[in-house]
Amino acid sequence: MKLHNYFRSSTSYRVRIALALKGLAYDYLAYHLRKGEQRGAAYLALNPQGLVPTLETDGGDLLPQSLAIIEYLDELQPDPPLLPVTPLERARVRSLAYAVACDIHPVNNLRVLQYLVDPLGHDAAVQGEWFRHWVAVEFAALEKRLTEEPETGRFCHGDSPGLADICLVPQVVNGRRFDCDMTPYPTIRRIHEACMTIPAFAEAAPERQPDAET
Repeated sequence: MKLHNYFRSSTSYRVRIALALKGLAYDYLAYHLRKGEQRGAAYLALNPQGLVPTLETDGGDLLPQSLAIIEYLDELQPDPPLLPVTPLERARVRSLAYAVACDIHPVNNLRVLQYLVDPLGHDAAVQGEWFRHWVAVEFAALEKRLTEEPETGRFCHGDSPGLADICLVPQVVNGRRFDCDMTPYPTIRRIHEACMTIPAFAEAAPERQPDAET
């Protein structure tokens, strides 16, 4: 398989974690988002959205969208499972994952932050304020759920990492770049710390990738 991605992309980070948890080998192909390489003709031929990641399967099929890729990997290699067994539990895990992937990430991804600057004319300070606001809105709700719901264990659901943790960890890491205050979220911080003791999460981190920059 080939993973078309960028070291700092949180969506790419999710897929790298899943691949590592599954023990699946892949070729790492980097596209520098800040240089616009994802909008070049060669990449658009793979993914017309011009977004990372894209997974190229062994058979040459192309899969965009991180959550779709992760569920494909979970079906391709069922062990260890990233979703629980029962429909209700699976729905809970998806709801936690989607709170990050659908409610935080889309309004805080690079193209939105860049649009705030050009053409809207805002500066980096406003960018940061925007980013922190939407993280705080959703992390407050996530913190409440993860603290109060009995299904939460060492990880977002029980004592094994899964889809929700795969989405949460990259968001926490991205938040550090924008000086998000994590003090109000002790449960999120605890889960993040537990995840980072697992080699698959540590190996997938942005700073460990071949295209990493300071």
